[in-house]
Amino acid sequence: MSSEKSLSQKITDASVKLQNIKKQISQVILGQDLVIDLTLTCIASGGHVILLGVPGLAKTKLVETIGKTISLDTGRIQCTPDLMPADIIGSEILDEDAEGKRHFKFIKGPVFAQLLMADEINRASPRTQSALLQAMQEHQVTIAGQTYDLPKPFYVLATQNPLEQEGTYPLPEAQLDRFMMEVQIDYPDLDAERAMVLATTTNSASDIKAIASPDDLIDIQKLVQELPLPESVLESIINLVRNARPETSSLDNVKNYIVWAPGPRATQALSLSVRAHALIHGREIATNEDIRALAHPILRHRMSINARALSDGISIDDIITQLITEFC
Repeated sequence: MSSEKSLSQKITDASVKLQNIKKQISQVILGQDLVIDLTLTCIASGGHVILLGVPGLAKTKLVETIGKTISLDTGRIQCTPDLMPADIIGSEILDEDAEGKRHFKFIKGPVFAQLLMADEINRASPRTQSALLQAMQEHQVTIAGQTYDLPKPFYVLATQNPLEQEGTYPLPEAQLDRFMMEVQIDYPDLDAERAMVLATTTNSASDIKAIASPDDLIDIQKLVQELPLPESVLESIINLVRNARPETSSLDNVKNYIVWAPGPRATQALSLSVRAHALIHGREIATNEDIRALAHPILRHRMSINARALSDGISIDDIITQLITEFC
């Protein structure tokens, strides 16, 4: 009898593991179940995340907890206007060996981590932001003509403060498109905030234990790519994204208000993440329910509206909601 697991058994095992990971993170990050769900969906899909929220909403704690729960080697960049590309990817120095011979030695930067947190990424200069482009897309960096592979798996979880804009540099569209999702973090509800206060101001803080490994995560990513995607779900994804573009949309609001629309990466992101989302929720097959859950965080940062939309009181979220209603 073959010892190879069936696809159904692999799905069951991966689903249980992801649910256990989510449960442990939820014990530390209170009142943010949707944020945890979306972030884990993105990680299981192999994508990068922007965490958007005001200070004090546990964005940093979320990244730390994910790293410890999955035993990921973590790195952190505190983005400031004077941060240089070499501060992220590393640099070469002139070194001298025991025999007195000089040679160049590469000192790795914090990007050489499995889970990289870029804190307040929009505070870094455009030159420094662009240093992350190759790393995020190709999972490698080039220094002095030499290419270095980054660890596997590799994720960038970047944070942004939506309120304070002075001294910031908006991320260019090319870099925004490399983030699979923009996850918005809101204030916790009353019960969650009460539990949070008790947990963080007493000795009752939860222990964080490693319950999965980086290899487990790599296997889950491979499994997500193996999962079947129903033709009807694929058609809904394609119709949704294509109708978010003014050139190919049947919706007047899109034609009148959208100036920058999602490209093929949005279609790819949705097709992967709906399968990961189904897996986290114990289902073998993705449905339009998964599209509805993920459309906002995947499309929101890939679209921009014109001044007419602002004057008419129309937001990007309003348009995405209309797209979901029409095509999902």
